[in-house]
Amino acid sequence: MPKLKKRKLFISHAWSYDYHYNQLVSWLNLTSNFDWANYSVPSTDPLSDKTRKGLKTGITNQINPAQGVIILAGMYAAHSEWIKYEIDEAVHLKKVIIGVKPWGQKRVPAVVSDNATVMVNWNSLSIIDTIRAYV
Repeated sequence: MPKLKKRKLFISHAWSYDYHYNQLVSWLNLTSNFDWANYSVPSTDPLSDKTRKGLKTGITNQINPAQGVIILAGMYAAHSEWIKYEIDEAVHLKKVIIGVKPWGQKRVPAVVSDNATVMVNWNSLSIIDTIRAYV
């Protein structure tokens, strides 16, 4: 069997809505024949420098080695300065951006849909297939 391609991913999310982040990480971890490295900043492993400049530098340092950035497109993303910063950095660093529309949500924030390389619905197979196709 050929060696699996390791996909380096940064998952942008709001810590207040960790459920979607945790579910997505679980799906990625449980997928057969899928190798990935997590460059995200989860609430359980925050950046050490809490200053505004330190957080920006830390986020950029996490996104830089990633091949793709997944944006969980809950409506909270429209109001999050940090998710906007992560999207701007992903665009600046020319990363593939996969926007994920949460289950049952009818709208997505323009900041996500306007910058995403591709949008996908909240479905494990769709997300995995999209990562494999774009990253």
